[in-house]
Amino acid sequence: MSKAAPGKAAPAFEHTTARRSARTSPSADQEAATGTVLAPAPTSAAARGARRVPGWWPLPLCAVLGALGGAGYATVAEPRYEATSYVLVSPGPRAEAASALGYAQAYGKIATDAFVLGAAETRAGLPRGALRSRVRAGASPDAPMVRITGSAPRAQDAADYADAVARALTGTAHKSAEKTGIRLTVVSRAAPSQGPVSPSLPIAVAVGVSAGGLLGGLALLARPQRRAATAAAAVPVPASGDGTAATADGPAQAGPRTAELEDAR
Repeated sequence: MSKAAPGKAAPAFEHTTARRSARTSPSADQEAATGTVLAPAPTSAAARGARRVPGWWPLPLCAVLGALGGAGYATVAEPRYEATSYVLVSPGPRAEAASALGYAQAYGKIATDAFVLGAAETRAGLPRGALRSRVRAGASPDAPMVRITGSAPRAQDAADYADAVARALTGTAHKSAEKTGIRLTVVSRAAPSQGPVSPSLPIAVAVGVSAGGLLGGLALLARPQRRAATAAAAVPVPASGDGTAATADGPAQAGPRTAELEDAR
């Protein structure tokens, strides 16, 4: 192996040391050792605009849309009024007082049967089956009382439906009073309500916000997760006159002159 001249050994050693330090030192040291400037890659305007928009934007958007939908439903939906009539179940001379509660439960169940509703529809001049979806009935658990509630788009109609069923129920009980010893009396007629029971604007808006927030949360969970932005890439700049160059993803590489010096050693 040929030996290098003494005057050339020092530059080769210095250049080799600079190359090794460029491999292990940060980019600033690489720039100082090799004379190469690493310039960051330019950031596009679209990427800067995307960073300004928060990643959770679907949640408030869906909540606002749900609130608007609930308010719209409460505005255009058909109102519903309710009115309630009360029927008292009382024992006759031959019946026990304790049996009144049991009969009240029984009459509360048959108040919406077909034969009772049919008689009420005939008295009210309504078509067959008109009251089946507009009347509900129930008995009080601690008093011999039957509660009959009518519902309709108009307040007066709701009261008329409840009163018609109450009269039909008392007529049915009167036919069997000799056998049961129980009589029914309408103690409180239905009165038209002052306002509709549904739809309610606060409830509709609350339901809309809840539904919209749920959909927004599901959208956040379903979309793919963003990966963290990588570090800015370095753009290589032409190397200095000693034959070395730096790249964006690797350390400085020795040029042909450095390879000759290595062979000389």
